[in-house]
Amino acid sequence: MSPHGLALAPPAKNVVVYRNGDPFFPGRKFVVNQRRFLTFEAFLNEVTKSIHAPLAVRNLYTPRHGHRVTELGDLQDGCQYVAAGFEKFKRLNYLNPGRKELRGTRNSQGLQVSPSADVFRNGDLLSPPFPLLLSKSTPLQWDPLLATLTEKADLRSGAVNKLCRLDGTQVSGGEELVNGDYYVAVGNEEYKKLPYFELLVPQDSAYKTLWYV
Repeated sequence: MSPHGLALAPPAKNVVVYRNGDPFFPGRKFVVNQRRFLTFEAFLNEVTKSIHAPLAVRNLYTPRHGHRVTELGDLQDGCQYVAAGFEKFKRLNYLNPGRKELRGTRNSQGLQVSPSADVFRNGDLLSPPFPLLLSKSTPLQWDPLLATLTEKADLRSGAVNKLCRLDGTQVSGGEELVNGDYYVAVGNEEYKKLPYFELLVPQDSAYKTLWYV
């Protein structure tokens, strides 16, 4: 391949967009490239038409954490987004319409993967998240779940007393845990709102580096 090939426009990105607050919308696929969409606004206008949004789409969010995407360069190939107008992002399990999140998923090799969530330690921006398996029996038994978290998290403050989502809202039962989502294990202290995901999940930063290079 000639070195000139590297100077071409960035490759097209395939993304899937869901409707904010609609748990049964299956998602619409879009191919995003510079020839088709010169601006982020042009892309939002196309999304508005294609997903039959009741109001013009003005914001895109990541489906799990509700992080806002503000430009075409932030879209990542193979990722999913939630389209909204000016209303707030509604937290739903968009990636598995109909709430089938505890069935397990298949990885890129087609192997069955047990459903799991990733858990950060409250206030700790040095330790990567640890996986928490969501077996069929675990979600409903809250005390054993907290005991497992206490053992795995090894918090300086001692036992894990609560589990929070990244926006700080508390999870009140195991049945609320979503396959593939991220949580923070918290002891007696207050939840510390820090950029856990941005600093400790490597794929995201690695991808952005590649994209801007």
